[in-house]
Amino acid sequence: MNSTKKHQTGLSRRDFLRRAGTVAAFTIVPARVLGQFAPSNRINVAMIGCGNQSAIDTRAFLVEPDTQVVAVCDVNRASYGYKTETQYLGRDPMRKVVEEHYAKQNGTGAYRGCDAYNDFREVLSRRDVDVVAIVVPDQWHATMTIMAARAGKDIYCEKPLSLTVSEGRAMVNAVRRHGVVLQTGTHHRSAARTRHMCELVRNGRIGKVRRITTFVPGWNKAGPTGAWEPSPIPDGFDYDFWLGPAPWEPYHQDRCFYNFRFILDYSGGQVTNFGAHCLDLAQWAIGTDRTGPVEIEDAGSEWPTDGLFDVASNVRFRARYADGTELECVQSEERLACRFEGTDGWLESGYGGSGFASSKPGLVNSVIGPNEISLGTSVNHFRNFLDCVRSRGEPIAPVEVGHCSATFCHLGNIAMRLKRKLRWNPHTEQFIADDEANRMLSRPYRTGWAWV
Repeated sequence: MNSTKKHQTGLSRRDFLRRAGTVAAFTIVPARVLGQFAPSNRINVAMIGCGNQSAIDTRAFLVEPDTQVVAVCDVNRASYGYKTETQYLGRDPMRKVVEEHYAKQNGTGAYRGCDAYNDFREVLSRRDVDVVAIVVPDQWHATMTIMAARAGKDIYCEKPLSLTVSEGRAMVNAVRRHGVVLQTGTHHRSAARTRHMCELVRNGRIGKVRRITTFVPGWNKAGPTGAWEPSPIPDGFDYDFWLGPAPWEPYHQDRCFYNFRFILDYSGGQVTNFGAHCLDLAQWAIGTDRTGPVEIEDAGSEWPTDGLFDVASNVRFRARYADGTELECVQSEERLACRFEGTDGWLESGYGGSGFASSKPGLVNSVIGPNEISLGTSVNHFRNFLDCVRSRGEPIAPVEVGHCSATFCHLGNIAMRLKRKLRWNPHTEQFIADDEANRMLSRPYRTGWAWV
């Protein structure tokens, strides 16, 4: 955690890592140069957001021997009320997780080296923080990412990358302008079997792809229906800061924590939650993950008419690519999967590679040849990111890809809300001749919070 200490070269550790990467891009700086696992050469990580997903992500960083989690940040001090009733989360419990891990690791039974913050700006002001993991509700992703890029921090940002299309473009511009590494948290790209599925499709093993079906689940939480009453803000929870750029609304216990994803002010429902994975894999497989479809339309979605939750209660939309390939995203309570149908068979895989199957015997176990398209070798999304922090190389889910995958999710939601076919220009990132749809590509920020 002595990251501002100068090496014999006179460079700070951060500058050393960046300059080493310009010479040996995509190559990890060897231990003989850095001093393997020496505290001065560890990557210092700060976790912004200490909820359900952060509990997973924090442990993923803790087990990497060349990292040090030096700070956690959350507007909630500590409480229950996350994805499961037994989860007790927030900045204080997360700091305890970090310190207990390092205490066990150092064998002394004690460790005091992880700071806890309410305001993420204090984290970004620390010169010793190299990496920030942004694991917060979607309405905060753009502001935090852009400010982190300006501060020179490398970024692991959970999916979906953005809340709106215009935010995503601003995030791409900031990351590239400031030369930082960003990994989008679409971690199924680092699952060997789902990547293999995408490679098989990309290499034409089922012929020309004609149709893709992606499956997302229905709501896995229930909010208050009909008229609902505000409830008292819990002690230790900075609700106004939690809202941040989003419109002010009275507090309700089902508005925040895990349930934010079912309210349009903060997220896009299961389209942006699970669709950020399956639509990302679909586009990766057909080579459109840096562009997108040209048409999109509602295909029978359903929306609630009252209550607190206001995202699609039944997801169904269709899209078409410039080459005629069609994709349908549908809701299913039975499977989470991508299915590809080509001129020479079909191929399907669930998330993480479950249910990997094909109409062609032996295809799922076939090997990608040396002259075929390979989509990488990552089997650990966090390790892939950290390796790129050191090498300054491109991670497996870079900012442009995260933006295009999130954009597809947003297009689906817009088409379902408007209940009509929309024509999309993926190069200009605008709907064609549809002012109403184009106005939905961005949202106003609450006064005082538009820091982007």
